[in-house]
Amino acid sequence: MDADSIRAAYRRYARFYDPVFGNLLASGRHAAVKWINRRGGLRVLEVGVGTGISLSDYRKDNRVVGIDLSSEMLRVAQDRVDRERLENVEGLLEMDAGKLAFADGSFDLVVAMYVMTVVPDPQGTMNELERVCRPGGDILIVNHFAADKPGIRRSVENWMAPFSKKLGWRPDFTLDTLMSGSRLKVEELQTVPPFGLFSLLHCRREAATAA
Repeated sequence: MDADSIRAAYRRYARFYDPVFGNLLASGRHAAVKWINRRGGLRVLEVGVGTGISLSDYRKDNRVVGIDLSSEMLRVAQDRVDRERLENVEGLLEMDAGKLAFADGSFDLVVAMYVMTVVPDPQGTMNELERVCRPGGDILIVNHFAADKPGIRRSVENWMAPFSKKLGWRPDFTLDTLMSGSRLKVEELQTVPPFGLFSLLHCRREAATAA
């Protein structure tokens, strides 16, 4: 995967993303936002905000910044923000998730839904998510992780892998690949519908230690 392939894929998806993928991936998205909405007063970064389909579900006392690599998807998201008057959305920015233009510790919580199989450098992106999350803050990942044991599902994922560029995501992406070299603490991993193909991963950045 590379940035140009990602942009090309989501340029194709932008017009019909919500009615097709929005419904298919709704369970994982709702599970993540429900988890976030247990608390208010948060500053949240949504990485890969896409068409902004999740933005109206956030608590109004949580401030949200969304980023995405696709300008076409962001235009749809901005139309949604304007139409629904989502005043808690601080901004929607075209940005590479692997090179975030935010200061260290800028957000209380960082969420990336259906993103990590797409980005060119998953480990580098995880490092960036950790960097912009405040010490003691939370990082939520909703993603497909390849089966960890041989079987039909793993065979299908391996068969699909050569088509990653056209699909716009990596079917054979593993959890171990994502967490390789990460200093984040894994707090919880749970499967979400449909068919248990996706997971909600909760990580926490280590709290700052007293000098």
